[in-house]
Amino acid sequence: MPDRLPPPPGLDEAATSRTLQALAPSAIRDAVVLIKPEITFLVVLSALAGYALGTPTGPDVLQLLGTLMGVALLSAGGAALNHVLERDADATMHRTATRPLPSGRIAVQTAAYAGLGLVVAGAAVLCPVSNWLAASLGLLTVALYLGVYTPLKRRTSFNTLVGTLPGALPALGGYVAATGHLGAGGWAVFALLAVWQLPHFLSIAWMYRKDYARGGFAMLTVGDAEGRKTGGWILGTTLLTVAASLLPMLTSGLGMAYSVVALALGGYLLRPALMFASDRSNANARAVLKASVVYVALLVLALVAFTWL
Repeated sequence: MPDRLPPPPGLDEAATSRTLQALAPSAIRDAVVLIKPEITFLVVLSALAGYALGTPTGPDVLQLLGTLMGVALLSAGGAALNHVLERDADATMHRTATRPLPSGRIAVQTAAYAGLGLVVAGAAVLCPVSNWLAASLGLLTVALYLGVYTPLKRRTSFNTLVGTLPGALPALGGYVAATGHLGAGGWAVFALLAVWQLPHFLSIAWMYRKDYARGGFAMLTVGDAEGRKTGGWILGTTLLTVAASLLPMLTSGLGMAYSVVALALGGYLLRPALMFASDRSNANARAVLKASVVYVALLVLALVAFTWL
């Protein structure tokens, strides 16, 4: 679940910050930035996909709402604590230097207490509305994000691969919240969300490669001056994403109609990936980012529709 030129037209932190500046007072703006709404939205969407596959006969609405709320609180808390851990590195990068902590608008202790409170609240909501296993997976997600992925970002370019684990666990957690156990449907949506993250976040890493280098992050894009490796990874993992989108059909009994929609959406995602592989411009990277956000939103809607309707 990695962090996030003119901002790309997708779910990007810079674009989110600009929107908040126009719509909200400064204190509210800073509080919202602290919980990384663009990441929290994707996390909740992942949990919704998993929950849908775990409830083929239809959702328990109260349980669903409680699950999504608990997942959102856990994600928001983890994001706030990530701000605390990375405040010094954030101060060195142009796109993050104005964040609430490095700029001093929110005290480090305040952010730490808020993050811990949100994590505890998320687990406290998840446990009674779903089950202890879903709450445990939520806490494991936060632990992997903060304790494994975050420090690896400055040590190895494979950190993005590691980051797919906490990034995809909410999808498995949504399934577990619905069923009370691990199952093939949960692992299918976990695999899908894990591979989807790679073209999504590598496109961001390419656009901000100079800033990542300035901050000392060991991203694949930092040592890939011509972008050939990045282009190959984005194209290859996009193809894997399209293949993984068919797994729910095999594990959860979704019909051929779902596979047609999934492949059509895969074609939509593949087009900008092919363009970036041949021309590693920031404009093409933005196109990959935008397509990845639209793709995952529509694919989750398809999963929900074909499962529940």
